[in-house]
Amino acid sequence: MKTDHILVIRFSAMGDVAMTVPVVCALAHQYPHVRITVLSRPFARPFYENLAPNVGFMGADTKGEYHGIKGLNALYRRLTAKNFTAIADLHNVLRSDYLRMRFNLDRYRVAHLDKHRPERRQLTSANNKVLEPLPTAFENYAQVFEKLGYPIDMSQTYPLMPTAASLRQLPAEIGEKKPFQQWIGIAPFAAHRGKAYPIEKMEQVVATLIHNHPSCRIFLFGGGDKEKQLISGITERHANCVNVPSLLNGLTEELMLMSHLDVMVSMDSANMHMASLAGTTVVSVWGATHPYAGFLGWKQSMDNAVQLDMPCRPCSIFGNKKCLRGDHACMMTLDPQLIINKVEANL
Repeated sequence: MKTDHILVIRFSAMGDVAMTVPVVCALAHQYPHVRITVLSRPFARPFYENLAPNVGFMGADTKGEYHGIKGLNALYRRLTAKNFTAIADLHNVLRSDYLRMRFNLDRYRVAHLDKHRPERRQLTSANNKVLEPLPTAFENYAQVFEKLGYPIDMSQTYPLMPTAASLRQLPAEIGEKKPFQQWIGIAPFAAHRGKAYPIEKMEQVVATLIHNHPSCRIFLFGGGDKEKQLISGITERHANCVNVPSLLNGLTEELMLMSHLDVMVSMDSANMHMASLAGTTVVSVWGATHPYAGFLGWKQSMDNAVQLDMPCRPCSIFGNKKCLRGDHACMMTLDPQLIINKVEANL
């Protein structure tokens, strides 16, 4: 008989991939005899390295080497050589649908993600909105494995990061944490405007926290060139601030640093999920999107979600839709003091 070997498919953006980690980790620990291979974009490798002895990773560049039908066929041939016994599609988009179809035709056991699209439409509807929590992404992922015959107890908690994530592995500029010194992370950016808090208001948060805690250090996280420029401006104006993207090299080092923070402030973005995997409390800021859509970080509390009660919220699941009001009031009118209060409550 073949050894059980599950292929887990999840491409997409960093935050979505990060949310698979607790579920795959629970699966690996509760079924130690099962081999698990995660297929994702190459950037995701650090999430799964050292996660569990029976978890492996395959990177696939679906915009390059495996682009289009020809590329997906080549990827499928590569996958079939791995002797999988079950396929878990945690993405359910065109690329994974095509691979799933090929596996179905070859009579593999296959299950895919239910995105609860009707409920999502009700949650984001401009009229007759139904503001009720949807199943979380973690519950949806776990359901896929249950369909394949591997029910998971998600109430159990497993380490998602190496316990010996030493600051000495990071650049010397990060330094060691002094006794009673607050380390605060702030990730002020998001992929879409509807999820991003105005940078001027976030700088007010920074200034107030420094005033309240003169010895604190604030670590600013960001990615693109424009974001790095904005971070550089803040660090020049505030001596307590550290420009993280200028010091750290890659996802692994960022996760290490996040594991040493007292609290992280983040939008509904990948940094919320990364900090959650590192076991750090996150004060999350929500605009066009809403925690009820199921994307709150792993083990995070709704009590730490900062948001305004507005009849138009949420207007989008992913924050990529045009603002119905045209003024992004859900973010523009959100008082910085609301974020500061949540941070202070967690320090």
